[in-house]
Amino acid sequence: MDDSSKPACARPSVKAIGDWTDTYFKRTKEAVGKFGDKRVTYAIFMRRPVVCAPRLMIDWLNAVAAERGFEVEIELNFPEGKWVGAGEPMMYITGSFYHLCDLETILLQKLGPACVAAYNAFTMCADLPKVAFLAMDARHCAGRDMAEMMAYAAAVGSDRAKRKVGAKGFVGNATDATAHFFGQPKGKGTMPHALIGYAGSTVRAAEMFHETFPDEALTVLVDYFGREVTDSLEVCRRFPKLAASGKLGVRLDTPGGRFVEGLDPPGSYAVLERHAPHAIRGYRDETQLRYLIGTGVSAAAIHWMREKLDEAGFPAVKIVASSGFGPAKCRLMAEANAPIDVVGTGSYLPERWTETYATADVIEYDGEKRVKVGREFLFRRG
Repeated sequence: MDDSSKPACARPSVKAIGDWTDTYFKRTKEAVGKFGDKRVTYAIFMRRPVVCAPRLMIDWLNAVAAERGFEVEIELNFPEGKWVGAGEPMMYITGSFYHLCDLETILLQKLGPACVAAYNAFTMCADLPKVAFLAMDARHCAGRDMAEMMAYAAAVGSDRAKRKVGAKGFVGNATDATAHFFGQPKGKGTMPHALIGYAGSTVRAAEMFHETFPDEALTVLVDYFGREVTDSLEVCRRFPKLAASGKLGVRLDTPGGRFVEGLDPPGSYAVLERHAPHAIRGYRDETQLRYLIGTGVSAAAIHWMREKLDEAGFPAVKIVASSGFGPAKCRLMAEANAPIDVVGTGSYLPERWTETYATADVIEYDGEKRVKVGREFLFRRG
């Protein structure tokens, strides 16, 4: 088995570490090998609040230590899923400087993004505790390592929200390879827009899916032709038993260039006045207003769809919302009491990649405390 077919927590292999680590760490290793090893302790921290998600990093470090034949001690100050404040040492790693110094690049890659994504996943699930989430980020990730990291992070953040506020959290994800993080044997999903284009109509695409997977619940994208309400009701009438049993859902993924069928700015304001007048009476910036009453999948659009389904006699049909559902949008949806059953999201991925940088500093050399000036806060307390 080569590196490419292994899970991310096993990549890169020991032989490949030198190819993927910073050159100055490799040169440090050579110098330490020449002048003598020391037992060192690294402190690892982040500059912003996060949720601790260290498992992929720790698994990789332990695997490398076992293969290289050295002992490593990991003092985890915060268990997986715990909130960590900015600048707080998340963990201390102690062992041979010679064997640890060339691992720093990869250790930090495996830690920082996961912790920030876990934090974002937690806030989203906590803000919408009655909504189920589906992780649909795989196609937005930069390769398989990132896809595994983000799925793991979503599961960690979700579990924290379940513990803290009783949230439904993430119930699954889009790919088989990472479904295990959510306790699922397979990925979840029904159809992309391309199947509707292929079928020529939303109803026909639903028929094709149902004929191919008759035992699966059916979620139908309804924005392809810009007839979200019309196509939703046509699908419901075509599958009345699924609609009545709660096994039918309609997914809103309307692009930001237009309103959902039947809405415009005045109509969107009117919808929210009926359902959540408090949501639009405070100060809102342009982004917040767009989430509430703007184009695309707004809170008004979701209330509007629920109104139309209920009026037509389909109260058990679920609404799946996607398109831009990150922490900020989820927060606004919660304020507007948007009647969402499931959120499909890839937007728990960090918006600003610079926020994901984890940092490591050696704070002890053979038991003697020493760190660069300004980082004394990393020393062990007590």
